[in-house]
Amino acid sequence: MSRQVFLYDPPDRFVAGTVGLPGRRTFFLQAVAGSRVTSVALEKTQVAALAERMDELLDEVVRRTGGSASVPAVSPAENTDTAPLDTPIEEEFRVGTMALAWDGEEQRMIVEAQALVDLDADSEEDLAEAEERLLQDEENGPPMLRVRLTGAQARAFAKRALDVVNAGRPPCPLCSLPLDPEGHVCPRQNGYRRGA
Repeated sequence: MSRQVFLYDPPDRFVAGTVGLPGRRTFFLQAVAGSRVTSVALEKTQVAALAERMDELLDEVVRRTGGSASVPAVSPAENTDTAPLDTPIEEEFRVGTMALAWDGEEQRMIVEAQALVDLDADSEEDLAEAEERLLQDEENGPPMLRVRLTGAQARAFAKRALDVVNAGRPPCPLCSLPLDPEGHVCPRQNGYRRGA
């Protein structure tokens, strides 16, 4: 079976968003171009890691080019997107592996999110080799979302993604675990229930 690639070059909109209440949210990446919408589900930690690495990569591009790359230092106000995800939200796949790259010739950030697959391996080395083969297999690999963004679009995505991640449940001031509306059993208080 050939690989299905959802390509957005460039998207009209590329955002991270959630569905559900804090503590029970499902995180999505959503790419939109015209009437075409692709939504893929992923974990909160994946959204945070993607946004942080994207900012780091953009900072490195600015540093290496001496500021000549078309990458803003911060997210431009005109690129701010606080709108909810486009509906209906139909999950194409759950993300397993993600990759980031900078195309210096085209001045574009390339984001790839590949579907989660189960790999059988006897060792960590075998697993790493299997993952690499899967990433390189353009013909028969799992479904993939590939998005090419300008520097400004990438900065705006990273800012929104971090805002979405941080909009969840507040942390307990003692143990940093998330506080549910009904409180939580705090290990630093020897099991005493703390209120929100």
